[in-house]
Amino acid sequence: MISADYDLVIVGAGPAGLTAGIYAARARMKVLCLEKTAPGGQILVSDHVENYPGFPEGISGAELVSHMQRQAERLGLPIESGDVLYADFAGPVKSLALSDRTISARSVIVATGASPRRLSVPGEAQFYGKGVSFCATCDGPFFRGQDVAAVGGGDTAVQESLFLARFARKVYLIHRRDALRAAAILQERAQAEPKIEMVWDSVVTAVKGLDAVESLAVKNVKTGAERLLPVSGCFVWVGVLPNTEFLSGVVKLDQGGFIITGPRMETSVPGVFAAGDCRDTPLRQVATAVGDAAIAAMSAEQYVASLY
Repeated sequence: MISADYDLVIVGAGPAGLTAGIYAARARMKVLCLEKTAPGGQILVSDHVENYPGFPEGISGAELVSHMQRQAERLGLPIESGDVLYADFAGPVKSLALSDRTISARSVIVATGASPRRLSVPGEAQFYGKGVSFCATCDGPFFRGQDVAAVGGGDTAVQESLFLARFARKVYLIHRRDALRAAAILQERAQAEPKIEMVWDSVVTAVKGLDAVESLAVKNVKTGAERLLPVSGCFVWVGVLPNTEFLSGVVKLDQGGFIITGPRMETSVPGVFAAGDCRDTPLRQVATAVGDAAIAAMSAEQYVASLY
């Protein structure tokens, strides 16, 4: 057996990474979980999660992740801060280069999640943190009594718009189509919320202002009509991009940069697995991330056992 620092290294400590860690720790693998920011991932900023089984009244994303982290650590999972800059999976022992060290492992689970997609329009980057935000829970209270815009049509966009309505005077929900993609129950709540006004068939073409956001240039994609929407804040939820930059040329990715996996969460490289939002999956939810991770951890355990 070729020596390595760990049986398994898990990259990412969101719901997928923590779940994989729970399974690996219970299997008594020598395991390490790396997280470049703080444990939790995107779900940390979710005000209310009501579709994860076991919490009939719902639970905040931060509280849910806190439960997961405490459970993983109680079972013996070490979680360390570290950003993987480069990965070498060519040999039987996998190598992960961090800024201050290199770690070797017999198997790896990539659970790096995804980050919010940007609009990529003029003014968006300029006013990030000055009215442009990707987190209603973080920044919504700053816009009490003001008019804001939310961009998107999925579950996150609608749920966060409902959260913004607690503080804002009005929430313009801008969507490029004439129907939302969000779950029916969320659509019903949005339609019943008098502070939310739908802006259908429209896209943001620019974010405008002097020192902070003052308005959005909005274009109707069907008629071509343009107008300025006076708002103090612009909250963007138009999809995600996978956090897989360090894997380019290392494992097979799809055109969007998501990791291609098989039914056992295996990647194109033996001994390397993926779970959660970073992989090619039709649904990106906490429940699916947890399911992916359980399979990935079992697969990693069996792979390492086969090396002995």
